[in-house]
Amino acid sequence: MSLHIYDTSTRATREFVPVEAGRASIYLCGATVQAPPHIGHIRSGVNFDVLRRWLTRSGYDVTFCRNVTDIDDKIIWVSAAEDVPWFVIAERNQRAFTWAYDTLGCLPPTVEPRATGHVPEMITLMERLIERGHAYASGGDVYFSVQSYADHYGKLSNQKLENMRAAADTDDESCKRDPRDFALWKGAKPGEPTWPTPWGLGRPGWHLECSAMATKYLGPTFDIHGGGIDLIFPHHENEIAQSQAAGDGFARYWMHNGMLKIGAEKMSKSLGNSLLIPEMVQKVRPVELRYYLAAPHYRSSIEYSEEALLEAAAAYQRIEGFVTRAAEVIHDVDADAPLPQAFADALDDDLGTPQALAVVHEVVREGNVALSRGDKEAIARLLAETQNMLDVLGLDPRSPQWRGSGSDLSPVVDALVAVALEQRKAARARKDYAAADAIRDQLAAAGITVEDTPHGARWELAR
Repeated sequence: MSLHIYDTSTRATREFVPVEAGRASIYLCGATVQAPPHIGHIRSGVNFDVLRRWLTRSGYDVTFCRNVTDIDDKIIWVSAAEDVPWFVIAERNQRAFTWAYDTLGCLPPTVEPRATGHVPEMITLMERLIERGHAYASGGDVYFSVQSYADHYGKLSNQKLENMRAAADTDDESCKRDPRDFALWKGAKPGEPTWPTPWGLGRPGWHLECSAMATKYLGPTFDIHGGGIDLIFPHHENEIAQSQAAGDGFARYWMHNGMLKIGAEKMSKSLGNSLLIPEMVQKVRPVELRYYLAAPHYRSSIEYSEEALLEAAAAYQRIEGFVTRAAEVIHDVDADAPLPQAFADALDDDLGTPQALAVVHEVVREGNVALSRGDKEAIARLLAETQNMLDVLGLDPRSPQWRGSGSDLSPVVDALVAVALEQRKAARARKDYAAADAIRDQLAAAGITVEDTPHGARWELAR
C-alpha cells in the first residue's frame, strides 16, 4: 500500500502521487505571531511533523516550508495596545513558537519564510493578477475580484458564491467592486508599517503572502498544503483563487487538521481558555504532551481535559518503560529493522496514528512477555521495531530530544548519578546496607528514583 491522503478539495481519499518522483513538497500555514502559542496551535505542528517523518521514512526527499505571518491586523492591534513597535510583538512571539515547536520535538522546517521578507514576490503576483483581469487597484488598496473567478471560487470550502458574505476586510466598502472581493494589499494608514509598491505605500493582506511564499520555495505547482480546518475559508480558498487565477497550479493536495476544544468551544485567546505550552509542560513532560497531540487522528477534534492528558502520559510511560528495560538487555538496536506492516498500513491510510499507536502498544506487550522470559532474540527484534516506529512518530525515548532530563545538564546528571550508584553498589557488596540505603534515599530526595533489576540498578528522574 502507498500513502493515501484525504484531500479537502475533492472531499475524497486520494493516492499520493508527487509532482516529482522521489520528492515531496509541503507548505504549512504556520504562526500568526500576535501572541504565544497554545496547544491548539502546536497540534498542527506535531501532526505535520509526523507526516514529514513518514514521507522521509517512505523514501521521499522532503522540502517542508512553514511560514510566519509577522504582520497583520492582529499584530498591529496588540502593538498599539502595548505601545511598542509591531516588530517587537512579532519577534517575541515567533521566538515563543519556535521554542514550542522545538520543545515538542518538531523537526526544523527546511525553510521558514516571514511575510515581511517577501513583498517583492507579492508585488509580482499582484501585477500578474491585474494583467489577467483578476485584481484591481482602488484607493491605495489592491483587491481580488471574486466575480472574475466565479466558476471556481468556493470549491475548497464547498460553498456557492451567491451565498457568501462580504469579506469585511476594509473600513471602506465603497473601494470594492463587490463586497466579497478580498484585499491583496492594504493602503497606508497612520501609525502602521508600510512598504512601497506601484500602487503606493501599504502592507500585505493576509492571504497574498502564502501564495507568494509557497510558490517561491516550492514552485508554481507543489504537493501538499496544510493547516487547521479553520483556515479552509477564507484563507485557503483565497490562496487557491489568487494563485490559480495568476496561472499557477498551486497545491495538489489539501490537508487540514481538526481543532482542539475545551467543552464545546474552539480554543482561542478571545475565549480566554488557551493553554500555553510553558504551562502544559509543567503538567506533563514535553514528550508526553507530544504523544497526547499525535495520538488522535489528525482530522479529528480533540476535546481537552486534564484527565485525558494524564491518561496519554501514562500510556506513553508504558511504552517508555519497555524501551528502557529492553535497552538494558540489548545495547545495539537495528535502526534498519523493518516496520511492522500493520504500522505502515495505518500511516499510509491517511496518516492513521491511532491505529499506528495500537500496533506500537501490541509490540510493547509482546516485548514485555519476551523480557519476562529472558528471550534476547525476541527482545532485540521487538525493541528495534518499537524504536523504529516511535522514531517515525517523534516519540523514541532514547532519542537525544527526550533522553535524560532533556536539558543541557543531562550528561552531568548522568555522570553524577553513575558515581552515586557505583558507591551504592560497593556498599552493598561489602554488606553495608545502611550506607547503600542512605545513598538511595539521598538520590530520592534529589528527585531520582532507583530501581534494582536483574541487570543492575537503573534510575530515572521522578515524575
